[in-house]
Amino acid sequence: MTQALIVIDVQNDFCPGGALAVPGGDEILPAINAMLPKYPVRVFTQDWHPADHSSFASQHGGKNPFELTEMPYGQQVLWPDHCVQGTEGAAFHAALQTDPADMILRKGFRREIDSYSAFFENDRTTPTGLDGYLRSRDVDSLVLAGLATDFCVSYSAIDAARLGFAVQVELAACRAIDLDGSLETALGGMKAAGVTLLET
Repeated sequence: MTQALIVIDVQNDFCPGGALAVPGGDEILPAINAMLPKYPVRVFTQDWHPADHSSFASQHGGKNPFELTEMPYGQQVLWPDHCVQGTEGAAFHAALQTDPADMILRKGFRREIDSYSAFFENDRTTPTGLDGYLRSRDVDSLVLAGLATDFCVSYSAIDAARLGFAVQVELAACRAIDLDGSLETALGGMKAAGVTLLET
């Protein structure tokens, strides 16, 4: 069986100067680039939103970024407009080595639903297709890195564990938004799901 590296959302809008910048988001690039040659399967994910995506605060009159709202699938954080399809903000950071990617998975492209996880949309049931791809490559073990620890990385890690993969998160190659304690909550949730947190 095979181990895969999943590189989560290392895009301009999540790095310093971007529309939804994660503090220190660009600091992880050397670590991720150094990890790439070590894995036989490498998947990169990319937030890929239409300009009128329902998770954007701009689509909800009177609402501000980082407020919560109710969606048909549950609570949703409202975000600044970010990673709009085809924009520079949605592009991978220029220092990320993308040539080794076996697959680039775009998520969050349906207007009506957000997608933190690389495996499921935020309704927790609509699949992205990543599970099937990994199984077709005989992958049974995953290492995750990228942005942000407390949202897309943790959601992906927990879903992967739920699907039966052995999952590790390389914390040195991740950075967090840490919205009202969200990092501590995410770390606890990953541990509870059986995810191994690496502190190299």
